[in-house]
Amino acid sequence: MKILVINTGSSSIKYELFDMTDEYVMASGNVERIAEAQSFLTHQYFPEPEKVVEKKESVFFKNHEAAFECIAELLKDKKVGPIKNAADITAVGHRVVHGGERFKAPVLINESVVTAIREHIPLAPLHNPANLKGIEIAGNILPNAYQIAVFDTAFHQSMPRKAFLYALPLELYKKYKVRRYGFHGTSHAFVAEQAAQYLGKPLKELNLITIHLGNGCSMAAIQQGRCVDTSMGMTPLEGLVMGTRSGDIDPAIPLYLADYLNLSLKDIDRLLNKESGLKGLCGENDLREIIKKYESSDESAQLALEVYTYRIKKYIGAYLAVLGRCHGIVFTAGIGENSVLIREMALSGLEPLGIILDDKRNHSFVRDAREISLEESLIKVMVIPTNEELEIARATLEVVLQHQS
Repeated sequence: MKILVINTGSSSIKYELFDMTDEYVMASGNVERIAEAQSFLTHQYFPEPEKVVEKKESVFFKNHEAAFECIAELLKDKKVGPIKNAADITAVGHRVVHGGERFKAPVLINESVVTAIREHIPLAPLHNPANLKGIEIAGNILPNAYQIAVFDTAFHQSMPRKAFLYALPLELYKKYKVRRYGFHGTSHAFVAEQAAQYLGKPLKELNLITIHLGNGCSMAAIQQGRCVDTSMGMTPLEGLVMGTRSGDIDPAIPLYLADYLNLSLKDIDRLLNKESGLKGLCGENDLREIIKKYESSDESAQLALEVYTYRIKKYIGAYLAVLGRCHGIVFTAGIGENSVLIREMALSGLEPLGIILDDKRNHSFVRDAREISLEESLIKVMVIPTNEELEIARATLEVVLQHQS
């Protein structure tokens, strides 16, 4: 069975085509800057392992429909496409950012599902509209394929009320669904399952702390395979310090900024989401550049990384308390997988809690799951590459098989 995974953004489409017989990636690509003066297309075809045929173009796509039509043609192209016709694609798995409380698992898309995703636009105004656009276009261009929605928020729907409720008037939750939802759910779910395989135990027997560090960052406390807490909240702004997002702050700060600096709500929203985090602390949000400055003894870069990793450390401590017993800590995503320094700073001083980093292992690099703690560490520390596209493909396959049975 061939499954196409799509992540539709406001001006981009990322895609990956899987042969689910062996979960082989047949093709992948990305279209950026859709509807701008110049769009960019990158397409990769993998005719066999370790062999890639790449096509790159700078071309104008007037809208998402034009971009998706180009993708469909590339997948069928004799030189760079792995399929003969569109009918070879059994299903399309769509990443949908916000499913609210309605969706606790992936679902076959129908009018009711589309309506529900649309109703959740106020909770994800930048993402859900684009996700809906991708669903509509894929349905038109691949009308015979199953269309499946896989939600970023679904994995976190197992949180108990004590974890997801805010201490606000309860009517705000009952009427307007103001609560913690969490994000990066497909990533946390994927690496948790990979950690269980690495440790050789069923996921239901493990307690884990998963740490997703990219430009957006989040953590999850996973108890016996179920998420019981996560750092992001009603929106992706809460929690850890991120590339341009503030993470946790005193909720009175926006009021102070409005009163004393005369900032509008839009100004404050932009400040907290686009101008804060690492960028706000040191003027950069590219961690590679920040580390270069850090190593050159730049004070603002040193301060930024200290704040960034201190917040991770605080959440580790909090989630150890939540879980009671923890079998493993998992670092994942671009920063979590690749930054020796960030892992070192985040875990420094946690030896009394049974977390002992192995410096040599931490500096080693392999693409597969690996352990970076000493043998005597009571809590295993692992680095596990995430693969959200594969997780979406697996979830899509499961829904299709259920529907066919």
